Amino acid sequence: MTTMNISLPDTLKSFVDEQVAHRGFGTSSEYVRELIRKDQDRQRLRGLLLEGAESPAGAPADAAYFDSLRQRARRSNTA
Repeated sequence: MTTMNISLPDTLKSFVDEQVAHRGFGTSSEYVRELIRKDQDRQRLRGLLLEGAESPAGAPADAAYFDSLRQRARRSNTA
């Protein structure tokens, strides 16, 4: 594992310390790693949403579509 040192103003350092103490993190490093993971997830989700927005429109999700899904679900539960 690689080490990274960061400088924080006192107010941010206090905030991080509070988060570690109150949210069950063992160290400030664990807290920062969690923030980075969440940011990665957010960026992946944003990419998927943009990809979906740029894709061609599919079939409409109307009442008939949902009725069909329910019927398929019922059939798979009885099989």
